[in-house]
Parts: sequence; C-alpha cells; structure tokens
Amino acid sequence: MNAISHFFDAAAGRITDPIMFMAADAAVQRQVISLWAADNARHAASFADKIDSFLSDAQVGYAFLTPQLHRIESEVYMTKYPSFDITRFMPVDSSGDMWDVGTVVYSMDQVGQAQFMAGGAFDMPYASTKMTQNTRNFHLAAIGYEWNTQEMQRAAKLGRSLSSDKALAAGLAADRFIYGIAMTGLTPKGDNEKGWTGFVNDANVASAQVAADGTGSTRTWSTKTADQILRDINEALTAVETGSGETMVADTLVLPTSSYNYIATTRVGDSGATILSFLMANNAAGESLTILKSRALETAGTSSSKRLVAYARNSQVLKFHLPGPHQFLPAFQKASMVYEVGGIMNVGGLEVRLPAGMIYRDSF
Repeated sequence: MNAISHFFDAAAGRITDPIMFMAADAAVQRQVISLWAADNARHAASFADKIDSFLSDAQVGYAFLTPQLHRIESEVYMTKYPSFDITRFMPVDSSGDMWDVGTVVYSMDQVGQAQFMAGGAFDMPYASTKMTQNTRNFHLAAIGYEWNTQEMQRAAKLGRSLSSDKALAAGLAADRFIYGIAMTGLTPKGDNEKGWTGFVNDANVASAQVAADGTGSTRTWSTKTADQILRDINEALTAVETGSGETMVADTLVLPTSSYNYIATTRVGDSGATILSFLMANNAAGESLTILKSRALETAGTSSSKRLVAYARNSQVLKFHLPGPHQFLPAFQKASMVYEVGGIMNVGGLEVRLPAGMIYRDSF
C-alpha cells in the first residue's frame, strides 16, 4: 500500500509521478489504475449530483420566493410616507384601472339672463346651457426591484424571510414620483415630458404678490406686523370666495414650511396667542379652515419666492388622477440567477377643474 500511495494521491485523485509509475511493477500499476478509475467515477457522480441539486435548489428557491413576496408587498403597502402623501392636499381619483388610456371630462355652464319685456312681446329671453369637453390622458410609469439566487438560497437555508428593503425602496420611489407629479408636474429628475403642471404652479390659477407694506416697503412677513400678516392671509381666503362669484369658499390654506413655522411661533402683540392660533380662530373662511405646510411652496412663487395656496378642497375644484396605483407584478426569472419583480402605475396627473376655486399669493 505504501508503494501505491507513493504513485497515487487519493485526496487529489491523481497520479503523482507518471515517470516512476511507468517503471513500477505491473501489479502496482493495476492497483493504481483501479483506484484512479474508481475516483474518477466517484467525482463524475458527485458532479451530476451537484447539477441535480442546483436545479432542485432553483425550484425550491422560486417556491420560497413567491410567498415571501406576498408578505413583502403587504408590508410595503402598509407603510406610509407622510412626506410624500398627496392626499393631504388634494382628492385622489383612483377610478379606472392600470390600462385606462384617459378620461373625458364634461363641464356645463348656464347662460342667459332675465330681462324686462312688454306683455305682447315676442322676444322671450331663454336660458340655456353650454357644454364643453376636455380629455385627460393617462401614462404608464414603472419602478421595481430584483433578487438573485444567492440571496434567496441563503435566506432559505437560514430559515429567514427575505428582506423587504428593496421593495420598500421601490415603494418609496413610486411615492416620490407621484408626489413630484402632483405638486409641480415634474418627475424627481426634473423632467416635464408630459407638459403637466401641479398643485403649486397651475397656469390657470390667479396669482398676485402680497402688499409691499412691511418695514422698508418690503413684502416679507418677517418685516410685517401680525396684523399685516393676518391681512395677507385673509385677503387670499376672501379672493377665492369673490373670484368664484361666491360659489366657492376656501376651506384649506397651504403655506411654505418656513412661513408656517414662523406664524406658529410669533405672538400677536402682547397676547398669549400666536399668529397661527389666532388665525385658526379668526379667519374669513370660518371654523372649517385647515392649515397645512409644504416644502414645495418655498420657491414656487414669482422669481422663486414663497407662495401660499388658498382653495376649496373638493373634487369639483381639483383632483389627482391615479387610475392605477403602484403595484408589483409577479416575479419572473430574467437571467440564470436573477429574478425581477416589476412595479407599475398608471398616472394622469393633477387636474384643476375650477381654477376660480384656488388662489396663489407670492413674495412674502
């Protein structure tokens, strides 16, 4: 056996010295060749087993992936991101489905007015209606994520659930995308390929600058008294009512975050009330006024100044079309070791239906 081990390395499965092996006794050569052939057969079987094991593991991995994704998707859609929540500012219309191409909107206005007439006159004045039609196109958008076999197999072998980090990142990216479209009409990259505007920059909404009667004839609130700031805000609230022919009353006021924080911490004279608390109790809209803050208004005004928005928050005035909220598609294997989970949404953008129900005020 010592002579055999001299020529054959069982651990490596190879003949160590071919020249000396050729000079060895025939009996030794036969034993070495027998060991070498047996080792080759064993390794060949082992390789085949590994191939079968890999294919079996791929099936097990996919079976492991499917229920995991259901759990992850449930977790993602239960998670809320207040900083990208547009429902605070506007109604969201999710009627329709992922494959709708758009919507047709009809609006009607009454025309005609009463007039004096003689008892025997033939020219009776008539009332009528004027109907207009507008279309709003929807567009498909997407953000998903992927898994690879290594990640799945390691999780499965350790008896652990797959991490939801990638799905959470995709969900957050979808929320950020929708938020940008809703507020400015722009994607997070700053693109405006659909030609949309948003909540803070709709061209059909009337806008003006606040009065320049602060210290040094400036418009900024830090140079104005509490009474002047309250006047600026109430003027905007009143403008909605008068501008809409008293058919709309502003029930929502949105301020830039820095301006909201300023009036929330600045007192009215020597009283214990802040401008914000005084405004909540005393305003042109009544007790129903909701006051919000948004970072999107910090530079939305004239010459990148601050802007406030006063409006009647209802679907007759404005609505965001989202017929296909973000959803994940079934996972599929797109490469030998990579699985893709696509995520799609159908977006129609913000529609300001009655611009008279909104007002912008800038440069404070």
